[in-house]
Amino acid sequence: MSEQLTRLEAGMPIPYGGDKLAHVSEELAAAFEPGDQLVVVQSSGDLLHVPAEAHQTATAAVDAAVEAFGRLGAVSDEQISEFYRAFATRLDDANVFAPIAAANAEDVAKAKARGRSTTRLVLSAKMRADMVAGLQIWETAQSTRNLTVDAVDHAGWQVELVRAGLGVVGFIFEGRPNVFADATGVLRSGNAVVFRIGSDALGTARAIVEHALRPATSAAGLPDGVVSLVDSASRAAGWALFSDPRLSLAVARGSGAAVAQLGAVARQAGIPVSLHGTGGAWIVAGESADGWKFAQAVENSLDRKVCNTLNTCCIVESRAHELVPVFLEALDSAGKNLGANAKLHVTPATEPYIPAEWFEKVEIGRAEGNVLEPRAQPIADHRLGHEWEWEDSPEVTLTIVPDQATAVHLFNEQSPRFGASLISESTDEHESFWATIDSPFVGNGFTRWIDGQYALAKPELGLSNWQGGRLFARGGVLAGDSVYTIRTRATQSDPSLRR
Repeated sequence: MSEQLTRLEAGMPIPYGGDKLAHVSEELAAAFEPGDQLVVVQSSGDLLHVPAEAHQTATAAVDAAVEAFGRLGAVSDEQISEFYRAFATRLDDANVFAPIAAANAEDVAKAKARGRSTTRLVLSAKMRADMVAGLQIWETAQSTRNLTVDAVDHAGWQVELVRAGLGVVGFIFEGRPNVFADATGVLRSGNAVVFRIGSDALGTARAIVEHALRPATSAAGLPDGVVSLVDSASRAAGWALFSDPRLSLAVARGSGAAVAQLGAVARQAGIPVSLHGTGGAWIVAGESADGWKFAQAVENSLDRKVCNTLNTCCIVESRAHELVPVFLEALDSAGKNLGANAKLHVTPATEPYIPAEWFEKVEIGRAEGNVLEPRAQPIADHRLGHEWEWEDSPEVTLTIVPDQATAVHLFNEQSPRFGASLISESTDEHESFWATIDSPFVGNGFTRWIDGQYALAKPELGLSNWQGGRLFARGGVLAGDSVYTIRTRATQSDPSLRR
């Protein structure tokens, strides 16, 4: 007979992974109270404390979404279109948006005071316009609910394969308010959504719910809870959400370590996951690279830090003397565009190509403010895949490689296998690159094109890398209309049919 866990003791052994032990810390033991829950991550031994309040908040949000999903089948496609229309209209209305902007300004100020990065937190005019545009895309998009994707005719009867909503989608993301609008895309394919946003942007999220989202669902006559916010600043609420087996899909976006942990929590609860935590694109300058095109690709891939920003650059050795100065000039220009000095990391083979003044100390713009540090620093060959999280100063790694094949090998071996571009004038080089690089996103210019809304005119829930394996039956872009399942419907025209 099972017993209730009501207390923990410091040093208490907790089994995980089948044959390993983790031990309860004094801090965890002191904080744990009756009614709380302990999530043991089986892959790492992490002991995650979920206070009762955080668990109740997440559970209530899922309760509402489950009930709403049960009523969603009776909602018309026109009502869902009306929701997107009303949501976009309210975000675009200056009077409605004013309290949202005020809440975001407060979130940004608090984050800066804590030395937190705010590059993705600021709800700028462009971000707001992108949110509105994304909602308008879903407003006019064809509904995929009840879409017949195939049919098989038999004598006296027919079988149809019909698309249907997957269920309740759990969505966790960090301080990016625009993702808020992206998450609602799953309604178009017949799903309900529960989401949690990082504490940095919680005030903004609350304001969007109050002034734009909830009025839009009400105006469209959608069931309460069809889009539910887990209104908690506690990370534990995210662990509780992803532990709820009623979720049909768990989607996480944010920093790599946090997303990996959330994915592990969801997987052991039996929930399929779609994780979007690490990125950092690569550019390879091949044997026949055009210098000007190379410079443009580098500079235009470094306008801000997101997952599709240039992170690592490889230049083939035969072109290094010519192209390294081109790269440095482009990197310097990208920094100046942002009013900051760029930061460079170079492998041992690359150091001789870098002018001495690049190794002198300058001010580098970090989340906590300007910091005096060397503009260029050595990095080990095995760290090419490290993703730089920069604030004001563009930060990249540069390495010289013997040939294009080596660059591809290094990408496949060390990167999260996210996005890659080859700068080359040779069709053969591009065909070889496409055939051998293990990446879902491949291009021939700047890397910032990797975006669902920009490239495919579909607001994305996230961009998947291939670090955790390739995805079945879809590419790396997870959009609202790609979250579905298949129902099978039989129509019998011959009543006497039997087997």
